[in-house]
Amino acid sequence: MDIIESVRLATRGLLANKMRSILTMLGIIIGVGAVIALLSIGQGVQAAITEQIQDIGSNLVIVFPGSLTQGGASFGMGSLASLTLEDAEAIADPANCPDVAAVAPQRGRSAQIIYRSRNSNATVIATTPQYAFVRKVSLEQGGFFDAQESASSARVAVLGGRLAGDLFDLESPIGQTIRINRVPFRVIGVLEEQGGGRSGANLDVSIFVPLSTATSRLFGSTTARGGGRAVSVINVSAVSEERIDAAVEQITELLRYRHRIQYQEDDFTVTSQKDILGVLNQITSILTIFLTAIAAISLLVGGIGIMNIMLVSVTERTREIGIRKAVGAKRRDIMWQFLIEAVVLSVIGGVIGVGFGALAAAIVNSTGLLSARLSFEAVVLAVTFSVTVGLFFGLYPATRAASLNPIDALRYE
Repeated sequence: MDIIESVRLATRGLLANKMRSILTMLGIIIGVGAVIALLSIGQGVQAAITEQIQDIGSNLVIVFPGSLTQGGASFGMGSLASLTLEDAEAIADPANCPDVAAVAPQRGRSAQIIYRSRNSNATVIATTPQYAFVRKVSLEQGGFFDAQESASSARVAVLGGRLAGDLFDLESPIGQTIRINRVPFRVIGVLEEQGGGRSGANLDVSIFVPLSTATSRLFGSTTARGGGRAVSVINVSAVSEERIDAAVEQITELLRYRHRIQYQEDDFTVTSQKDILGVLNQITSILTIFLTAIAAISLLVGGIGIMNIMLVSVTERTREIGIRKAVGAKRRDIMWQFLIEAVVLSVIGGVIGVGFGALAAAIVNSTGLLSARLSFEAVVLAVTFSVTVGLFFGLYPATRAASLNPIDALRYE
Protein backbone atom coordinates (compact mmCIF):
# COMPACT_ATOMS: atom_id res chain seq x y z
CA MET A 1 0.00 0.00 0.00
CA ASP A 2 1.22 3.51 -0.83
CA ILE A 3 2.44 5.43 2.24
CA ILE A 4 0.57 8.58 1.23
CA GLU A 5 -2.65 6.63 0.90
CA SER A 6 -2.03 5.10 4.35
CA VAL A 7 -1.56 8.56 5.88
CA ARG A 8 -4.76 9.75 4.17
CA LEU A 9 -6.72 6.80 5.53
CA ALA A 10 -5.23 7.28 9.01
CA THR A 11 -6.14 10.97 9.04
CA ARG A 12 -9.68 10.21 7.88
CA GLY A 13 -10.02 7.63 10.65
CA LEU A 14 -8.88 10.15 13.28
CA LEU A 15 -11.19 12.87 12.00
CA ALA A 16 -14.10 10.46 12.21
CA ASN A 17 -13.69 10.45 16.00
CA LYS A 18 -12.42 13.96 16.72
CA MET A 19 -13.06 14.09 20.49
CA ARG A 20 -11.58 10.65 21.08
CA SER A 21 -8.50 11.58 19.05
CA ILE A 22 -8.02 14.85 20.97
CA LEU A 23 -8.30 13.13 24.35
CA THR A 24 -5.88 10.44 23.19
CA MET A 25 -3.34 13.06 22.09
CA LEU A 26 -3.62 14.94 25.39
CA GLY A 27 -0.95 12.86 27.12
CA ILE A 28 1.47 13.39 24.21
CA ILE A 29 0.71 17.13 24.15
CA ILE A 30 1.34 17.53 27.88
CA GLY A 31 4.48 15.38 27.80
CA VAL A 32 6.09 17.09 24.80
CA GLY A 33 5.13 20.55 26.10
CA ALA A 34 6.65 19.82 29.51
CA VAL A 35 9.85 18.41 27.98
CA ILE A 36 10.27 21.43 25.69
CA ALA A 37 9.60 23.92 28.51
CA LEU A 38 11.97 22.24 31.00
CA LEU A 39 14.79 21.79 28.48
CA SER A 40 14.41 25.44 27.43
CA ILE A 41 14.53 26.64 31.04
CA GLY A 42 17.51 24.40 31.81
CA GLN A 43 19.48 25.68 28.81
CA GLY A 44 18.53 29.27 29.64
CA VAL A 45 19.74 28.90 33.22
CA GLN A 46 23.02 27.35 32.03
CA ALA A 47 23.53 30.24 29.61
CA ALA A 48 22.81 32.78 32.36
CA ILE A 49 25.29 31.08 34.73
CA THR A 50 27.96 31.02 32.02
CA GLU A 51 27.36 34.69 31.23
CA GLN A 52 27.62 35.73 34.87
CA ILE A 53 30.82 33.75 35.37
CA GLN A 54 32.38 35.17 32.21
CA ASP A 55 31.38 38.71 33.24
CA ILE A 56 33.86 38.58 36.11
CA GLY A 57 36.63 37.05 34.06
CA SER A 58 37.38 33.57 32.85
CA ASN A 59 40.91 33.79 34.28
CA LEU A 60 39.81 34.33 37.90
CA VAL A 61 41.22 32.04 40.62
CA ILE A 62 39.84 32.15 44.16
CA VAL A 63 41.64 30.87 47.26
CA PHE A 64 39.44 29.97 50.24
CA PRO A 65 40.55 28.95 53.72
CA GLY A 66 39.50 25.55 55.00
CA SER A 67 38.63 22.16 53.49
CA LEU A 68 40.94 20.56 56.04
CA THR A 69 40.24 17.18 57.58
CA GLN A 70 41.41 16.82 61.15
CA GLY A 71 40.67 13.92 63.46
CA GLY A 72 38.06 12.55 61.08
CA ALA A 73 36.18 15.86 60.90
CA SER A 74 35.91 17.64 57.57
CA PHE A 75 35.84 21.45 57.62
CA GLY A 76 34.23 23.25 54.69
CA MET A 77 35.66 26.14 52.70
CA GLY A 78 35.97 29.25 54.87
CA SER A 79 35.58 27.35 58.14
CA LEU A 80 39.21 27.81 59.18
CA ALA A 81 41.22 31.05 59.41
CA SER A 82 44.22 29.75 57.50
CA LEU A 83 44.88 32.50 54.92
CA THR A 84 46.84 35.64 55.67
CA LEU A 85 47.68 38.94 54.04
CA GLU A 86 51.25 37.70 53.89
CA ASP A 87 50.04 34.73 51.81
CA ALA A 88 48.46 37.14 49.34
CA GLU A 89 51.63 39.19 49.12
CA ALA A 90 53.65 36.03 48.48
CA ILE A 91 51.28 34.96 45.70
CA ALA A 92 51.60 38.43 44.11
CA ASP A 93 55.40 38.03 43.90
CA PRO A 94 56.26 37.04 40.28
CA ALA A 95 59.22 35.05 41.55
CA ASN A 96 56.80 32.71 43.37
CA CYS A 97 53.87 32.63 40.93
CA PRO A 98 54.90 33.84 37.45
CA ASP A 99 51.48 33.07 35.96
CA VAL A 100 49.64 35.39 38.38
CA ALA A 101 48.79 38.87 37.05
CA ALA A 102 47.17 40.48 40.12
CA VAL A 103 46.06 39.61 43.65
CA ALA A 104 43.30 41.10 45.81
CA PRO A 105 42.81 39.72 49.35
CA GLN A 106 39.57 40.55 51.10
CA ARG A 107 37.74 40.36 54.40
CA GLY A 108 33.99 40.64 54.81
CA ARG A 109 31.61 41.48 57.61
CA SER A 110 28.05 42.76 57.97
CA ALA A 111 27.62 46.30 59.21
CA GLN A 112 25.04 49.03 59.59
CA ILE A 113 25.34 51.81 57.01
CA ILE A 114 23.83 55.19 57.94
CA TYR A 115 23.26 58.31 55.87
CA ARG A 116 21.34 61.03 57.70
CA SER A 117 18.01 59.46 58.72
CA ARG A 118 18.37 56.43 56.44
CA ASN A 119 20.13 53.23 57.32
CA SER A 120 20.67 49.82 55.80
CA ASN A 121 22.48 46.59 56.63
CA ALA A 122 25.14 45.65 54.09
CA THR A 123 28.21 43.49 53.64
CA VAL A 124 31.43 45.47 54.04
CA ILE A 125 34.11 44.07 51.72
CA ALA A 126 37.55 45.23 52.83
CA THR A 127 40.05 44.76 50.02
CA THR A 128 42.87 46.33 48.02
CA PRO A 129 42.79 48.53 44.89
CA GLN A 130 43.55 45.49 42.69
CA TYR A 131 40.05 44.12 43.43
CA ALA A 132 38.53 46.29 40.69
CA PHE A 133 40.87 44.72 38.11
CA VAL A 134 40.73 41.13 39.38
CA ARG A 135 36.94 40.98 39.71
CA LYS A 136 36.29 43.27 36.72
CA VAL A 137 33.83 45.52 38.56
CA SER A 138 32.20 48.34 36.57
CA LEU A 139 31.49 51.71 38.13
CA GLU A 140 28.50 53.89 37.34
CA GLN A 141 29.86 56.95 39.14
CA GLY A 142 33.22 57.99 40.56
CA GLY A 143 36.06 55.51 40.89
CA PHE A 144 37.60 52.81 43.05
CA PHE A 145 40.08 53.71 45.78
CA ASP A 146 43.72 53.80 44.68
CA ALA A 147 47.04 52.66 46.15
CA GLN A 148 47.66 55.97 47.93
CA GLU A 149 44.27 55.89 49.68
CA SER A 150 44.87 52.28 50.65
CA ALA A 151 48.37 52.99 52.02
CA SER A 152 47.14 55.95 54.08
CA SER A 153 44.13 54.03 55.47
CA ALA A 154 41.79 56.66 54.02
CA ARG A 155 38.15 56.52 55.09
CA VAL A 156 36.71 56.18 51.60
CA ALA A 157 34.01 53.83 50.36
CA VAL A 158 32.51 52.51 47.11
CA LEU A 159 28.83 51.58 47.23
CA GLY A 160 26.93 48.83 45.43
CA GLY A 161 24.29 50.12 43.03
CA ARG A 162 21.22 49.05 44.99
CA LEU A 163 22.68 50.15 48.32
CA ALA A 164 23.38 53.61 46.86
CA GLY A 165 19.75 53.84 45.71
CA ASP A 166 18.44 52.81 49.13
CA LEU A 167 20.55 55.39 50.96
CA PHE A 168 20.52 58.32 48.57
CA ASP A 169 17.46 57.82 46.37
CA LEU A 170 17.87 60.42 43.57
CA GLU A 171 20.65 62.33 45.33
CA SER A 172 24.22 61.90 44.06
CA PRO A 173 26.27 59.85 46.59
CA ILE A 174 29.68 61.08 45.39
CA GLY A 175 31.39 63.18 48.05
CA GLN A 176 28.73 62.48 50.69
CA THR A 177 29.63 61.19 54.15
CA ILE A 178 28.14 57.94 55.43
CA ARG A 179 28.74 56.06 58.66
CA ILE A 180 29.80 52.41 58.83
CA ASN A 181 29.28 51.20 62.38
CA ARG A 182 29.39 54.90 63.40
CA VAL A 183 32.73 55.52 61.65
CA PRO A 184 32.47 58.26 58.98
CA PHE A 185 33.48 57.42 55.39
CA ARG A 186 33.42 59.53 52.23
CA VAL A 187 31.73 57.98 49.18
CA ILE A 188 34.00 58.08 46.12
CA GLY A 189 32.27 55.63 43.78
CA VAL A 190 29.12 53.65 42.93
CA LEU A 191 29.09 50.30 41.14
CA GLU A 192 26.78 49.48 38.28
CA GLU A 193 23.88 47.27 39.36
CA GLN A 194 24.66 43.63 38.68
CA GLY A 195 21.13 42.32 39.14
CA GLY A 196 22.06 39.47 41.50
CA GLY A 197 24.87 37.53 43.11
CA ARG A 198 28.20 36.93 41.46
CA SER A 199 30.22 34.01 42.76
CA GLY A 200 28.25 33.92 45.98
CA ALA A 201 28.33 37.66 46.78
CA ASN A 202 25.66 40.21 45.92
CA LEU A 203 27.72 43.26 45.02
CA ASP A 204 24.60 45.41 44.67
CA VAL A 205 24.15 45.53 48.45
CA SER A 206 27.85 45.59 49.37
CA ILE A 207 30.18 48.40 50.28
CA PHE A 208 33.93 48.42 49.56
CA VAL A 209 36.58 50.00 51.78
CA PRO A 210 40.40 49.73 51.88
CA LEU A 211 41.60 46.66 53.76
CA SER A 212 44.04 48.78 55.76
CA THR A 213 41.23 51.12 56.85
CA ALA A 214 38.97 48.25 57.90
CA THR A 215 41.78 46.66 59.89
CA SER A 216 42.56 49.86 61.81
CA ARG A 217 39.07 51.36 62.21
CA LEU A 218 36.33 48.75 61.66
CA PHE A 219 37.21 45.09 62.12
CA GLY A 220 40.49 45.17 63.96
CA SER A 221 43.37 42.87 63.18
CA THR A 222 42.60 39.15 63.26
CA THR A 223 45.40 36.63 63.53
CA ALA A 224 45.17 33.50 61.41
CA ARG A 225 46.17 30.05 62.58
CA GLY A 226 49.94 30.02 62.54
CA GLY A 227 50.25 33.82 62.81
CA GLY A 228 49.81 36.61 60.30
CA ARG A 229 46.96 38.98 59.49
CA ALA A 230 43.93 36.90 58.54
CA VAL A 231 41.94 37.36 55.34
CA SER A 232 38.81 35.49 54.34
CA VAL A 233 39.43 35.15 50.58
CA ILE A 234 42.30 35.77 48.17
CA ASN A 235 41.17 36.75 44.65
CA VAL A 236 43.76 36.06 41.96
CA SER A 237 43.84 36.92 38.26
CA ALA A 238 45.90 34.61 36.06
CA VAL A 239 47.89 36.13 33.20
CA SER A 240 45.58 34.38 30.70
CA GLU A 241 42.82 31.80 30.54
CA GLU A 242 45.28 29.28 29.10
CA ARG A 243 47.58 29.63 32.15
CA ILE A 244 44.89 29.10 34.81
CA ASP A 245 45.93 25.52 35.58
CA ALA A 246 49.57 26.56 35.89
CA ALA A 247 48.62 29.44 38.22
CA VAL A 248 46.53 27.10 40.40
CA GLU A 249 49.45 24.67 40.67
CA GLN A 250 51.90 27.44 41.59
CA ILE A 251 49.56 28.88 44.25
CA THR A 252 48.95 25.44 45.75
CA GLU A 253 52.67 24.62 45.99
CA LEU A 254 53.46 28.03 47.48
CA LEU A 255 50.75 27.86 50.16
CA ARG A 256 51.68 24.28 51.11
CA TYR A 257 55.25 25.47 51.59
CA ARG A 258 54.24 28.56 53.56
CA HIS A 259 51.80 26.60 55.77
CA ARG A 260 54.39 23.87 56.33
CA ILE A 261 52.13 21.15 54.95
CA GLN A 262 53.93 17.93 54.11
CA TYR A 263 51.70 14.90 54.34
CA GLN A 264 48.48 16.48 55.63
CA GLU A 265 45.60 17.67 53.50
CA ASP A 266 45.58 21.29 52.36
CA ASP A 267 44.14 23.80 54.82
CA PHE A 268 42.97 25.92 51.89
CA THR A 269 41.04 25.46 48.64
CA VAL A 270 42.15 26.84 45.28
CA THR A 271 39.42 26.95 42.65
CA SER A 272 39.02 28.67 39.31
CA GLN A 273 36.02 30.12 37.54
CA LYS A 274 36.30 27.23 35.08
CA ASP A 275 35.88 24.76 37.95
CA ILE A 276 32.94 26.68 39.40
CA LEU A 277 31.27 26.93 35.99
CA GLY A 278 31.76 23.22 35.38
CA VAL A 279 30.21 22.24 38.73
CA LEU A 280 27.25 24.61 38.34
CA ASN A 281 26.56 23.45 34.78
CA GLN A 282 26.81 19.82 35.89
CA ILE A 283 24.30 20.41 38.68
CA THR A 284 21.97 22.28 36.33
CA SER A 285 22.23 19.51 33.72
CA ILE A 286 21.43 16.80 36.27
CA LEU A 287 18.39 18.73 37.54
CA THR A 288 17.21 19.37 33.98
CA ILE A 289 17.56 15.71 33.03
CA PHE A 290 15.76 14.64 36.21
CA LEU A 291 12.84 17.01 35.65
CA THR A 292 12.69 16.15 31.95
CA ALA A 293 12.57 12.44 32.80
CA ILE A 294 9.61 13.11 35.08
CA ALA A 295 7.91 15.07 32.29
CA ALA A 296 8.63 12.22 29.86
CA ILE A 297 6.43 9.96 31.98
CA SER A 298 3.49 11.89 30.48
CA LEU A 299 4.67 10.71 27.05
CA LEU A 300 4.61 7.11 28.24
CA VAL A 301 1.13 7.62 29.66
CA GLY A 302 0.10 9.16 26.35
CA GLY A 303 1.60 6.16 24.54
CA ILE A 304 -0.46 3.78 26.66
CA GLY A 305 -3.51 5.85 25.76
CA ILE A 306 -2.66 5.49 22.07
CA MET A 307 -2.32 1.72 22.44
CA ASN A 308 -5.65 1.52 24.22
CA ILE A 309 -7.49 3.53 21.59
CA MET A 310 -5.85 1.63 18.73
CA LEU A 311 -6.94 -1.68 20.27
CA VAL A 312 -10.47 -0.32 20.51
CA SER A 313 -10.19 0.83 16.88
CA VAL A 314 -9.07 -2.65 15.78
CA THR A 315 -12.06 -4.17 17.54
CA GLU A 316 -14.49 -1.65 16.02
CA ARG A 317 -13.08 -2.15 12.51
CA THR A 318 -12.70 -5.93 12.55
CA ARG A 319 -15.28 -6.41 9.77
CA GLU A 320 -13.56 -3.68 7.68
CA ILE A 321 -10.25 -5.52 8.09
CA GLY A 322 -11.89 -8.77 6.96
CA ILE A 323 -13.34 -7.11 3.83
CA ARG A 324 -9.99 -5.55 2.91
CA LYS A 325 -8.20 -8.88 3.30
CA ALA A 326 -10.91 -10.61 1.27
CA VAL A 327 -10.38 -8.23 -1.68
CA GLY A 328 -6.59 -8.73 -1.65
CA ALA A 329 -5.03 -6.57 1.08
CA LYS A 330 -1.88 -8.13 2.41
CA ARG A 331 -0.88 -8.57 6.04
CA ARG A 332 1.71 -5.77 5.78
CA ASP A 333 -0.90 -3.40 4.28
CA ILE A 334 -3.16 -3.77 7.30
CA MET A 335 -0.23 -3.46 9.66
CA TRP A 336 1.05 -0.29 8.00
CA GLN A 337 -2.41 1.27 8.06
CA PHE A 338 -2.85 0.97 11.82
CA LEU A 339 0.81 1.68 12.61
CA ILE A 340 0.76 4.88 10.55
CA GLU A 341 -2.50 5.87 12.23
CA ALA A 342 -0.83 5.57 15.65
CA VAL A 343 2.22 7.54 14.45
CA VAL A 344 0.05 10.29 12.92
CA LEU A 345 -1.83 10.56 16.20
CA SER A 346 1.46 10.83 18.10
CA VAL A 347 3.07 13.30 15.66
CA ILE A 348 0.09 15.67 15.67
CA GLY A 349 0.12 15.60 19.48
CA GLY A 350 3.90 16.20 19.43
CA VAL A 351 3.60 19.22 17.14
CA ILE A 352 0.87 20.75 19.29
CA GLY A 353 2.97 19.97 22.38
CA VAL A 354 5.96 21.83 20.88
CA GLY A 355 3.72 24.88 20.45
CA PHE A 356 2.58 24.70 24.08
CA GLY A 357 6.17 24.20 25.26
CA ALA A 358 7.38 27.24 23.28
CA LEU A 359 4.50 29.26 24.71
CA ALA A 360 5.40 28.18 28.25
CA ALA A 361 9.04 29.17 27.66
CA ALA A 362 7.93 32.58 26.37
CA ILE A 363 5.76 33.11 29.45
CA VAL A 364 8.68 32.22 31.73
CA ASN A 365 10.88 34.72 29.86
CA SER A 366 8.27 37.45 30.17
CA THR A 367 8.23 37.15 33.98
CA GLY A 368 11.95 37.96 34.17
CA LEU A 369 12.41 35.49 37.04
CA LEU A 370 14.06 32.81 34.92
CA SER A 371 15.56 32.59 31.46
CA ALA A 372 14.30 30.04 28.94
CA ARG A 373 16.12 29.35 25.69
CA LEU A 374 14.24 27.27 23.11
CA SER A 375 16.66 25.22 21.02
CA PHE A 376 16.21 23.30 17.78
CA GLU A 377 17.78 20.23 19.42
CA ALA A 378 15.10 20.20 22.14
CA VAL A 379 12.33 20.35 19.54
CA VAL A 380 13.88 17.54 17.50
CA LEU A 381 14.36 15.43 20.64
CA ALA A 382 10.76 15.89 21.80
CA VAL A 383 9.23 15.20 18.37
CA THR A 384 11.48 12.16 17.83
CA PHE A 385 10.48 10.82 21.22
CA SER A 386 6.79 11.30 20.42
CA VAL A 387 7.19 9.47 17.07
CA THR A 388 9.02 6.65 18.86
CA VAL A 389 6.19 6.42 21.38
CA GLY A 390 3.67 6.18 18.53
CA LEU A 391 5.67 3.44 16.83
CA PHE A 392 6.27 1.46 20.02
CA PHE A 393 2.74 1.59 21.38
CA GLY A 394 1.10 1.29 17.96
CA LEU A 395 3.05 -1.81 16.98
CA TYR A 396 1.02 -4.29 19.05
CA PRO A 397 -2.43 -3.10 17.88
CA ALA A 398 -1.18 -3.01 14.27
CA THR A 399 0.24 -6.54 14.55
CA ARG A 400 -3.02 -7.75 16.09
CA ALA A 401 -5.04 -6.20 13.29
CA ALA A 402 -2.76 -7.72 10.63
CA SER A 403 -2.99 -11.20 12.17
CA LEU A 404 -6.81 -11.37 12.09
CA ASN A 405 -8.23 -14.26 10.10
CA PRO A 406 -10.30 -12.77 7.23
CA ILE A 407 -13.09 -15.35 7.60
CA ASP A 408 -13.43 -14.75 11.36
CA ALA A 409 -13.23 -11.00 10.75
CA LEU A 410 -16.06 -11.11 8.20
CA ARG A 411 -18.24 -13.05 10.66
CA TYR A 412 -17.57 -10.51 13.45
CA GLU A 413 -20.68 -8.59 14.54
